[in-house]
Amino acid sequence: MKNVVIAAGYATRLGELTKNYPKPLLEIGSNTILGRMLDDIDTIPEIDEHIIITNGRFANIFEFWAKKQHYTKPIRVVDDGTVTNETRLGAVCDLLFAMDKLGLDDDLLVVAADNILFFSFQEFVDFAYSKQTSCIMCHEQPSIEKLQRTGVIVVDENWRVLNMEEKPQVPKSTWAVPPFYIYLKKDLDLVRHSVENGCGKDAPGNLAHYMVEHTTMHAWPMSAGRFDIGSLDTYEEAQKLFA
Repeated sequence: MKNVVIAAGYATRLGELTKNYPKPLLEIGSNTILGRMLDDIDTIPEIDEHIIITNGRFANIFEFWAKKQHYTKPIRVVDDGTVTNETRLGAVCDLLFAMDKLGLDDDLLVVAADNILFFSFQEFVDFAYSKQTSCIMCHEQPSIEKLQRTGVIVVDENWRVLNMEEKPQVPKSTWAVPPFYIYLKKDLDLVRHSVENGCGKDAPGNLAHYMVEHTTMHAWPMSAGRFDIGSLDTYEEAQKLFA
């Protein structure tokens, strides 16, 4: 299984802080946002490589950072060639770019690089292999306002995903979807042809939505919380929490 980190965005909501520096490498306490995530993922036996897909503005910074790391699994940095927020490929197209450029034909753990988690991805991997299907995560979200800004799923008693909507005005459940996915090798052909068949390009949830409609997917309910660093306020809050 490859760990694919989607890190090609420009984090414009953090202003000057990320104008010339990637958000995943911002420091939180004694580590970086991405470093905290890889500390966990690197321990998963099924993972054999970390692939970071980024943009032309930040690729050299990621390369420099990667050379200083001492993980047990190798790190590969992929440059998607874009240099501005206006020309970005979007998360789905970045994943397809990395798959094509590296010839990926493995089970994939696909993660957004701007979260701090309070659980291990090992649980997610174990769940996917027990179900033998591609999988997404989910968590309870009681706020209707927040549900209207994210992906929302409906599941059956076995956690099979029956329906997924992106940013629904009238959510059909309180199960929200964070940006963490497992796509098994048997489903990669669907992934490769998703955009040409109408899948949205920007948010990673667009691909999950597409896959739910074309193959069997299960959802793993997160066993603990996460800290989503999406703005200057949440970054400063995370710094205080992990100081």
